[in-house]
Amino acid sequence: MLVVSLAGSPSQRSRSCVLLDVAGDWLRRRGIEVVSYGVRDFDAQDLLHARFDSPRVRQLIEHVTLADGLLIATPVYKASFSGALKALLDLLPERALAHKVVLPIASGGSVAHMLAVDYALKPVLAALKAEEMLHGVYAVDAQIRYAETQHPASLAPELQERLEESLQQLHAALARRPGPLDPGLLTDRLNNAQWSI
Repeated sequence: MLVVSLAGSPSQRSRSCVLLDVAGDWLRRRGIEVVSYGVRDFDAQDLLHARFDSPRVRQLIEHVTLADGLLIATPVYKASFSGALKALLDLLPERALAHKVVLPIASGGSVAHMLAVDYALKPVLAALKAEEMLHGVYAVDAQIRYAETQHPASLAPELQERLEESLQQLHAALARRPGPLDPGLLTDRLNNAQWSI
């Protein structure tokens, strides 16, 4: 299974990225391949001028096409998700998230912005035809501690619990997805079928 992890923060130090890192590690420990991207990985000119032919953008599109799921994290700015993330999502094909399971994650300064996931980010993901969109996780910045020299990044226990519950739902949804179809299976079934008229 393959999950694409997409960080929407333009900042070098970001609490939403801490959440994404914790989520990615959780999935990797369960044998899921996670390919990580962030808006900072893309040339600003490619995003601003919608350069669909950018090699990095084409690489992202290829990974999203192959992926079973998407982890997407963003900081909340002025009651919405990051503009850089919107510019990147605009470069994905119209049905890029069809047949994908999506877990949106966001962090913000206060609980007042917790609906930004539902009212700002999820409609964009739905427009990209996300097949199964999970409830999502919103964290208040105070619940996330950055990594320091002697201490790894950490989450408040209540947030850690909510994130793990959502990741378990994502893992279960990924496990329910049908596997690749054997090309010879249909031929075999047609050849061995008992036909009646």
